[in-house]
Amino acid sequence: MKIKYIAVLIIAAAIMAGIGFRYSATGAKKEAHSPEKASKENHKEDKERHDDEKIVKLHADDIKEFGIEIKEAGQGRMAVQIELPGEITPNADRLVSIVPRVSGVVRTVSKNLGDQVRAGDVLAVLDSKEMSDSKAAYLTALKRMEIAQTNLKREETLYKKKISPELDYLDAGKAFAEAQIELRSSEQKLYALGFTAQDLSALPTQSNMSFTRYEMKAPFSGTLIEKHISLGAALKDDTAAFVIADMSSVWVNISVYQKDMLHVKKGQHVIISAGSGIPDAKGSISYISPVTGQETRTAIARVVLPNAKDLLRPGLFVTAKLAVAEVSVPVLIPKTAITSEGGKSEVFVQTEEGFKPQVVTLGRSSDTHVEVISGLANGQKYVAKGGFTLKAQMSKGAFGDGHSNH
Repeated sequence: MKIKYIAVLIIAAAIMAGIGFRYSATGAKKEAHSPEKASKENHKEDKERHDDEKIVKLHADDIKEFGIEIKEAGQGRMAVQIELPGEITPNADRLVSIVPRVSGVVRTVSKNLGDQVRAGDVLAVLDSKEMSDSKAAYLTALKRMEIAQTNLKREETLYKKKISPELDYLDAGKAFAEAQIELRSSEQKLYALGFTAQDLSALPTQSNMSFTRYEMKAPFSGTLIEKHISLGAALKDDTAAFVIADMSSVWVNISVYQKDMLHVKKGQHVIISAGSGIPDAKGSISYISPVTGQETRTAIARVVLPNAKDLLRPGLFVTAKLAVAEVSVPVLIPKTAITSEGGKSEVFVQTEEGFKPQVVTLGRSSDTHVEVISGLANGQKYVAKGGFTLKAQMSKGAFGDGHSNH
C-alpha cells in the first residue's frame, strides 16, 4: 500500500514537471517575439513623428502676412502649347547697306563696328573725281543760267524800246530756258549723290580743294553691324561699305514643321523664350512664308518684337510657345503652387494640423497653369501661392508647435 502511494506521487510529480516545461517554453517563445514587436512599434512612432515634423503650423495672421493663398483643387480649362525653334534676326525693314554713290578712294573712316550712329552722321569720306565733275557741272550750269537770265532781261528791255529785234529777244529766252534745264539736270544728279538743298546752296562758297570730297552718311539711327571699308581702299559705286541696323525692333523667324503648319496662323499670340536670364517676350505672328524651304521642309512664321533694352541680339536661338488648343482637365492648378524636393514636384495641402507638402505627378502645362495627374484630389485645399515661403518656414523649424518662428 505504501509502495502504491509512492508510485502515485512520482507520476503526479512527472505530470507537473511536464506542465511546467511547456509553460516555460511558451513563455520563452513569447519573449523571443517581443523585440520584433517593439521594433515595429518604434518604427511606427518614428514615422508618425517624422510626418508631424513636415507639417507647418501658422496662425491666420501669419498666413495673411506671408501672402499665402489657399484654393480648392478643381477642374479647369487650359491652353495646349507647342514649342518651335526660332532665331532672332535684324528687322530687315530697318536694315540698310551703305553703298557709295560714286567711285573713289577712302580718305577717312569715322565709325567702327558696333558703334551707335545717328541719322546724318558721316561714316567715311572719299576722294572722288566723279563727285568733283558733278559739282563742277552744277556750278557751271548755275553760272550759265545767271548769265542767260541777265541777258534775257536786257534783251527784253531793248525789245520793248524797239532797239533790239524780236529775234534777239526770242533767242535770249531760248538760251535762258536751256540754261534752266541744264541747271536742273545737274541739281538732280547731285541730289542722287546724296546732296540736300542746304548742301547745294553752300556749294558756291566751297573751296576747290573740297570738290572731290564725298561723304557717306547714315540714313537713319542704328547700330553698325557690318563694315567692309579701310583707309586708302578704292571703292566702286556698288560696294557695300557699311550695314546699319535699327535694333529698336527685331524679327524672330520661327521654323514651323509640316505637322504643325495647320496649327500656326497669322495673328496668333506667341511667347518667345531666349533663356540665359533674358525675360520672355510676347508678340503675334505677322507673316507666314507661302513656301517651305527645300532643304529644311519648314515654313517661316515671323514675329516682330520691340527691343528697347537691346537684350534680343541677332543670332540668338529661341523657343516659341504657341497655344494651339484648349482642353478641360480634372485638376488644374497655377504653376506658383509647385515646389520641388529631391527632384520631385510637391504641393502644400491644408490639413487640420496645418500645411503639409505632398508629392504630385504633373501632366500638360500652359504658360501659367499645370495639370495634376495624381497626388492632389479634386476639392482638396492647397496653397496656390506662397509654397516657397512655407518651405522656408519648414527649414527654420516652424512646425509642430502651433506658431511660426519669426
